[in-house]
Amino acid sequence: MNDQFDVTLEDSVLLGEVELTTNLMVAASRSERHLTTEEIDRILGVTPDDD
Repeated sequence: MNDQFDVTLEDSVLLGEVELTTNLMVAASRSERHLTTEEIDRILGVTPDDD
């Protein structure tokens, strides 16, 4: 018997976003102050544009 609710889904983009959000939340909770923009960029893997 097939269960219509037994569906395996994997969304690699969503999993990546969850990982980034989790990393940011952990870093923020460990810090005793607000994170700087540079720290947030580093945690998220953002590189500044070279204009």
